[in-house]
Amino acid sequence: MEATTEAWMDRALRMAKEALENGEVPVGCLMVYKNEILAMGRNEVNETKNATRHAEMVAIDQVLDWCHQHDKDPDEVFAHTALYVTVEPCIMCAAALRMMKIPLVVYGCQNERFGGCGSVLNISSDDLIGTGEPFQCIAGYRAEEAVEMLKTFYRQENPNAPKSKVRKKECSK
Repeated sequence: MEATTEAWMDRALRMAKEALENGEVPVGCLMVYKNEILAMGRNEVNETKNATRHAEMVAIDQVLDWCHQHDKDPDEVFAHTALYVTVEPCIMCAAALRMMKIPLVVYGCQNERFGGCGSVLNISSDDLIGTGEPFQCIAGYRAEEAVEMLKTFYRQENPNAPKSKVRKKECSK
């Protein structure tokens, strides 16, 4: 398991690097079904101007396309698919992964602001009625590399970020 996990995370980190090179928050992932990569996603939020195009959502769409092309039942495929991702899935992505019934998520660094696998909420393991079964998370796999890419991204100017609207507080006495 260790050697294959290393190889899968290496590919996910390459996807994150590709995201970074394209002006995106550097998150990359892949979905592996029966030892075969079905999807490789990276953030596409800035280039698509669509806030939902996180790496995991891109990969979910790719797996759905693969299932359609190969006449496979998506429920069956997702139930035997592992996600390898560089950053802990956000709350939105963790909920989507749970709804798709993905059993295993291996991720790099924690997502202290939006994490859905324990950092902010525990979408992956909480008892949530009607949302599918909890999924297993393995955290911290090559976290330092993921953190370094995030630091690189946040040090640069994001041309797609909204202009600051900081207002001075008025004192009324």
